[in-house]
Amino acid sequence: MATESNERLFAEFPPVSTEQWEAAINVDLKGADYAKKLVTKTVDGINIQPYYRRSDLAQIPTANAQPGQYPYIRGNHPEGNPWFVRQDFRVTADNITEINRRALDVLNRGVDSLGFHLCSCCNPTQELFTSLLRGIDLNVIELNLTGGSSTLRALPALLAHLKAFDPQQVRLSIDYSPLSNLTLRGKFDSPREASLDTVVDAIEAVRSYPNFHVLAINSVELNSCGASVSQELGYALSQAADYLAALTDRGLSIDELAHRTRFNMAISANFFMELAKFRASRLLWAKMVDAHKPASRESAKMYIHAETSRWNQTVYDAYVNLLRSTTEAMSAVIAGVDSLNILPFDTPYQPATPFSERIARNQQLLLKEESYLDKIADPAAGSYYVETLTHSIAQTAWKLFLDTEDLGGYKAAFCDGKVQEQIMAVANKRDQNFAQRRETILGTNQFPNFNEVADPKVIAAEVVTRKAQQQPADGIAMPLVPYRGSQALEALRYRTDTSGKRPKVFMLTLGNLAMRRARAQFACNFFAIAGFEVMDNIGFKTIEEGLKAAAAQNADVVVICSSDDEYATLAPEAAQQLGDRAIFVVAGDPACRPDLEAQGIKQFIHVKSNVLETLEYYQKQLNILK
Repeated sequence: MATESNERLFAEFPPVSTEQWEAAINVDLKGADYAKKLVTKTVDGINIQPYYRRSDLAQIPTANAQPGQYPYIRGNHPEGNPWFVRQDFRVTADNITEINRRALDVLNRGVDSLGFHLCSCCNPTQELFTSLLRGIDLNVIELNLTGGSSTLRALPALLAHLKAFDPQQVRLSIDYSPLSNLTLRGKFDSPREASLDTVVDAIEAVRSYPNFHVLAINSVELNSCGASVSQELGYALSQAADYLAALTDRGLSIDELAHRTRFNMAISANFFMELAKFRASRLLWAKMVDAHKPASRESAKMYIHAETSRWNQTVYDAYVNLLRSTTEAMSAVIAGVDSLNILPFDTPYQPATPFSERIARNQQLLLKEESYLDKIADPAAGSYYVETLTHSIAQTAWKLFLDTEDLGGYKAAFCDGKVQEQIMAVANKRDQNFAQRRETILGTNQFPNFNEVADPKVIAAEVVTRKAQQQPADGIAMPLVPYRGSQALEALRYRTDTSGKRPKVFMLTLGNLAMRRARAQFACNFFAIAGFEVMDNIGFKTIEEGLKAAAAQNADVVVICSSDDEYATLAPEAAQQLGDRAIFVVAGDPACRPDLEAQGIKQFIHVKSNVLETLEYYQKQLNILK
């Protein structure tokens, strides 16, 4: 009966061809350019179509791949989607006992993976690990050491501590990565050849621990410098290729190397792009490993630790970081990452508090225990959009990888400045998109909290100031400098907050009800981005009434909000009556603008305005920005 019912239902809705869809869309567009109106182009140059169909999968060879099977595009597990809930701690010489107490506490609150960042001044002795890991069962939880070269110095003492545990059960990683040092410092922490020999020694030392990752591919730092999705993946593969080539030349097998390698990747804001990125990364890594002819295709599995993006976090309206990191985390776990760390929402401006750490843990636990995202492998599979996007990212990242290989690999390309050049070109484009609000940073360049004022005691000036790119005296290359995408806009608002003056922006709402309300809301949102005090109004019957109210409020800026047709007469009259008592601004870009400009009206704000440059101009006019 069910089959007959389905057949009757489908008969009532005959299939619609792509040609029919396109014809209907073009009719609705009424001559408008299809590509400009409906096709979205990413900073990577990937064209996102307005819809996808089954036919789009015809050219994708991995569309029918299965979970747990080569090339692992759908994850490493044939069933379910397990991941480790990780929380990181910074270890210093004088806080070891306290960190141990906090680690034991979070292990009772849902965490099953610990990350310890060892400071450069830590003396990594066996006594340190005895104190740091006291009461922690390494047969049960995952342990990760970060801190670059500090982790390798700690390896002998750590191995001595591990003798009390089952080598088959222990799961560990250290994040040694000489190329990370090159990326962020412009130099190696030791001669490159010596550092690679050290990797060989480390792999030999952990040979009896099958689940011990020694070599790290850190693309988190690329994301933190503004790299795109395809750049993060393409350059991560390029770093991996450098290591594979150098270390196989030293006698290590591809099976051993691949199994000891772990990718530490960031999760950025675009939900579907990030989801597809992780799927594409497993595909490309599997192809790369397979090219080295491993003894087992199991060696082509990719181990990914994901971390929510620092680049996306904001200082202002910081609780919005909770929304960002939750959607970021969701895209990563749906894509099948092996472990995940959600950064606390207050990370940009202060050490995490017990409250912010608790919320970060619970975000993951909600995804597991209430959303059941650990119960099914690759739930996004089969989506025409996700599968096509995965394929597109894989192609774009692979092209970048091949181009980098043509330049001699990651190290050579970085030392020649090619990597920095390409990443900064994308970062600058993204910065421009934020300044023009083509991309949204909620709470910063759109819908700011009107009443929020930064406390200089909590938020220091350097938190919102982007560091300059500068080559160290002993460096071999110009390093990349991490920053947050919101920093330029935050610096704009911080100047207002710490200037001792909060300019008042008055909405002179006149005429057409719908237009004056829409433009007043737009203008309030616009000026609040710089921390100006905005004064919205329902409407005034006359210009005189409105300007009298503006004068009573000591307004520094008066924004006329009305319809395009009414601006032709209202704007000149209002500007003349206001005189030089305040800055006069028109909300919108009306057709009569040339006539208004001819009458001396020069200030207009509209959807195409560069918010950053425009508001900096007003700060200069109001003596906030010198």
